[in-house]
Amino acid sequence: MQLEPDNSLPTPDPASAEHSDKVAASIRDRIAEAGGCISFAEFMHHALYAPGLGYYSAGATKFGEAGDFVTAPEVSPLFGRVLARQCAEIMGSAGIANILEIGAGSGRLAVDVLQKLAELDALPERYAILEVSPDLRERQASLLNNELPGLGDRVAWLDTLPHAYRGILIANEVLDALPAERFVKRSGSVWQLCVRTQDDGFCMAERPAPAALATAVAHIEDDLRAPLPEGYVSDVCLAASAWVADAAASLECGMMFVFDYGVSRREYYAPERSGGWLRCHFRHHAHNDPLILPGIQDITAWVDFTRVATAAADAELDIAGYATQAQFLIHGGLDAEASMLADLPAEERLKLSGQIKLLTLPGEMGENFKCIGLGKGDVPVPTGLRHADRTMSL
Repeated sequence: MQLEPDNSLPTPDPASAEHSDKVAASIRDRIAEAGGCISFAEFMHHALYAPGLGYYSAGATKFGEAGDFVTAPEVSPLFGRVLARQCAEIMGSAGIANILEIGAGSGRLAVDVLQKLAELDALPERYAILEVSPDLRERQASLLNNELPGLGDRVAWLDTLPHAYRGILIANEVLDALPAERFVKRSGSVWQLCVRTQDDGFCMAERPAPAALATAVAHIEDDLRAPLPEGYVSDVCLAASAWVADAAASLECGMMFVFDYGVSRREYYAPERSGGWLRCHFRHHAHNDPLILPGIQDITAWVDFTRVATAAADAELDIAGYATQAQFLIHGGLDAEASMLADLPAEERLKLSGQIKLLTLPGEMGENFKCIGLGKGDVPVPTGLRHADRTMSL
């Protein structure tokens, strides 16, 4: 979604501003080492993941009301409870008994899934969390210990993907945070958008695209059966293909649930979508300038789900289904979960109604967020993906 510049961004507090200055200085050093320019993907990687400096590596609160953005699990426990129903279906039918969440954020989704599975008497043997941030690991462990003290022996943290994994993989808002390349079409050629220094900040520049980026754009144009127009600017997340391939190589038998905001390739690279799908978040303000506030704002790019599906097929994964978040939740048992809470006080019911609207309405998260299920082996298609499947749109 292309957003107009937000001139009302909050002013960072002194500690955050000081941290951002350190991140900016580190990026300037990297640009100097590289000869004056780095790819936007490298800039994004450094701003988000530089050890001890990047947005996801430092200790600031990122999720929920006190952070910069809200994910579906932070909106309502209903998201995790419906997902848990799908996990129970698969574990009961496929004889697999493990769950692995990749990038567990605050830990809220893990709590909600495990709580519902406990109610269903369908707890996994192990709920593993792959988390690269030491700070987030601590937050996740604290939340799980506080809210599910009796299940601590079932939860473990991993540094890398396991080998020959049999189970369920969950990735909620992971792909949008992978570093993306930016490009522009000039006179029929692909140019890479890169970042250089300008005064005390940064600006975009252009240079001939490296082979991998030029080839990726050529494949996109082949799929669209038309060249992108002159001056067209957009994003390509080459890392998403590698991420799917790595996850597939790790999986021996099971199902991957990938949730994120995104669209099909035809929508992603529509002629009217020049400008790309980059989005930044700072203190619950969404805007489209990734070069400011390095290290203290989130930088994301909407997901090209056709790229995800293609990478899955190349890795010999089955596409179990592709649906909007609203479709997944409604067909997966949202009504049943909501009805179980019908005896709540009026104020709580009103709050619950607002949560359901935010999760499912087209103008909110319901249409923009999608779920794609990727399976390997003899694994049933879960109810949430069995109906209203949009795979053909990819």
